[in-house]
Amino acid sequence: MSEENVENYDDVTMYGLTTEKQEKLLLAQNELTFIWTNRAGHGMGVTMSYIWRHGRIWCTATEQRARMKALARDPRCSVVISSAGIDDDVSQSITFKGRAILHKDQETKDWFYPDFARHANSPAPTPEAFVAFLDTPARIIIEVVPEKTITFDGGVMRDTTTETLG
Repeated sequence: MSEENVENYDDVTMYGLTTEKQEKLLLAQNELTFIWTNRAGHGMGVTMSYIWRHGRIWCTATEQRARMKALARDPRCSVVISSAGIDDDVSQSITFKGRAILHKDQETKDWFYPDFARHANSPAPTPEAFVAFLDTPARIIIEVVPEKTITFDGGVMRDTTTETLG
C-alpha cells in the first residue's frame, strides 16, 4: 500500500477482513451485540450468545423480551461481533445489517438447540441439560439474514501504519 493512500485514519474502509478471516472470527466468537429499534425509534442493544450457520446468525430469546416484540413489528436489526476475548493481539470486528426471521417451528428447534448448546456459554453441566433448559414454549429462535457487512481488521491497519510510518 502506498504512502499516499495512508496519510491518516479518516478512511478505515481499506482495513477490512478477508472472507477467510471473517469466517474464522464468526466461528471462534460466541457473543455479539444484537441491536434493534424500539417503537419510539431508539436503537437498543444487548449482548447475546450466537452461532454462525448457513451464512446467517442464529440466537434465541423468549417472546416476552422487548427485542422479540420489536422484531415482530420491524425485523430490521444489526449485530456486531468483535474479537474481544478471543484474540489479544489484533482487534477485528464484523457488523451485519440485516433482517430477523423468527422461528418457533420444531424442525428449527431440533437442529438449533443441540448445536447452540455445544457452542454457547452455558451454565448447564452438559449440552443435553442446556437443550432441556432452552426448549420452552415461550422461546423463539432468531435467524439474522445479513444484507450489508462492515468489517475491520486492526492487524492490517497496524501493519499498514507501521509500513507507512516506518
